[in-house]
Amino acid sequence: MSITERAYDAIIVGSGPGGSSAVQELTARGLEVLLIDAGRELREEDFTFPKRRKKGGVGLDLFPRAGAMARGQVTQARRPYYNPLTNRFLVNDLQDPYTHPPTHPYLWVRGKLLGGRMHSYGRVLQRMSDVDFKAASADGYGDDWPLAYADLAPWYEKVEDAIGVYGDKDGLTHPPDGRYVGPGHLTDVETDFKERVEARWPERRVISWRCQANFEHGIPPGIAAAKATGRLTIRTEAEVTRIVTDDATGLATGVEFVDRTTKQAYSVRADTVVVAASTIESIRLLLNSGSARHPYGLGNSSGTLGRYFMDQTISIGFFESPRHAGMSAMPENMPADPFYGVPGGILIPRYENIGDHADASFLRGISFQGLGGRMPTPDGDPAVLGLGGAGEMLARRENAVTLSRVKDRWGMRVPHIDLTMSDNDRLLLKRSMTVLKEMGDEAGYRANFIGSAAGLESKKVWPRFNPVRRLIFKQGIKLSVVPGAAIHECGGARMGADPATSVVNGVNQLWDAPNVFVTDGASFVSSSTVGPALTIMALSARAGAFIADQHASGGLARPTEHVTY
Repeated sequence: MSITERAYDAIIVGSGPGGSSAVQELTARGLEVLLIDAGRELREEDFTFPKRRKKGGVGLDLFPRAGAMARGQVTQARRPYYNPLTNRFLVNDLQDPYTHPPTHPYLWVRGKLLGGRMHSYGRVLQRMSDVDFKAASADGYGDDWPLAYADLAPWYEKVEDAIGVYGDKDGLTHPPDGRYVGPGHLTDVETDFKERVEARWPERRVISWRCQANFEHGIPPGIAAAKATGRLTIRTEAEVTRIVTDDATGLATGVEFVDRTTKQAYSVRADTVVVAASTIESIRLLLNSGSARHPYGLGNSSGTLGRYFMDQTISIGFFESPRHAGMSAMPENMPADPFYGVPGGILIPRYENIGDHADASFLRGISFQGLGGRMPTPDGDPAVLGLGGAGEMLARRENAVTLSRVKDRWGMRVPHIDLTMSDNDRLLLKRSMTVLKEMGDEAGYRANFIGSAAGLESKKVWPRFNPVRRLIFKQGIKLSVVPGAAIHECGGARMGADPATSVVNGVNQLWDAPNVFVTDGASFVSSSTVGPALTIMALSARAGAFIADQHASGGLARPTEHVTY
């Protein structure tokens, strides 16, 4: 029987962190699930190395970036953390366009593959806390989430157990400790940096990444577990263009999609639809799913769909250590992967405007994340420390994703992304560059550059470069560290306790169509200073359990206002 001839218990759109966690929970609880993704499945040849590999060295990557642009990756090749190996897992921007105002550039980094950006992300998995969920109660800005850390903690644990996370019990309030299958690891460069920074600023804790180990055969653990149940059907290379709803009830009846190769349109039916296509794609799909019952897009009766869109403010610094040479010895605490290597690095969690460390000059704060001694360098060169700051961008109504007049090759209007920084966002950028410089100086490292969307911290950059390369770098970085470069976009289908001011409730259920759930970063109320991936997984698993329970009792006909699930 073809997928168009049967009805599923649930359709999940998207197979990244959200979709892979939801599909595992739903199939484990006995539901028949169709997983639809716009990308293809990975093949063995995707994990091969190029015939000619650069020996090492941190620099411009001019030729690899130019080659990627020539192949259509005009945006993906501009991202600051460029990697020619994982670039193959990102989209062709000419085939998958988007728009933004000329004066408000946005760098949208994305992948269309079974597993989504789980094939190209850093695998850093940190929990959020009530520092995030109840931030508005603490500083009076914005709105609290309609849940607390206690609501999500069991789901964090379940996801961590399912995927295998390595880390240490650091005893911090933010981010909270998780459940780990093994310890974290710091290289000699990272240990040296930790000792010097913590001796000068004890509140700046330098800890190991909490990170996911590499998964086998390029298949995220959630999808692998769901396949093993025999209750999962996967349809790849399918662009979902619309969620179909019943005009009488307002409920979803299924989705329509177009085959990316043949451009043939299909319709499939289900009792429930889970939207986890990644923040911007999920917003686009909901906006494109309007009907007589939902004239302004599915889930948009409040007028907030697409609004309160956020990323994180990003700053970057590259340093050299005079006390260390080349690459450090890699850890043996987690399985190595011949393609990806061993994940790991350092985190400096947010320490300002938490507890006794208040700074009234700005709201929220910044965390830092980096790698020391883990990057290849030419023989005899000093070890490299790369460190970046992630500031919490405030949720503002004027930052929005809407539909452009431009259509993609499958006939769907592409996203139009309009995001600007507030005064507070700019303060965080400048503060993060100051902190990067002072930590580098304290450690005795030489700064090759420190920069952000606010500019370069110093005009003296890359002392080893010749004047031409230095000029190219100064111009190129302006295109790289723009909004979107943090790759932590969220918001736009925000949670809330009031259907008049939000899109989904506390279990990610659409107020306007209660058998539709949005479980990726689009549902976020605030952006945090930690990455969103683990919280997306936990929310998706929690929503999956709620769907399974309600599906059994027929309870998805109306939204649940007061959720204690």
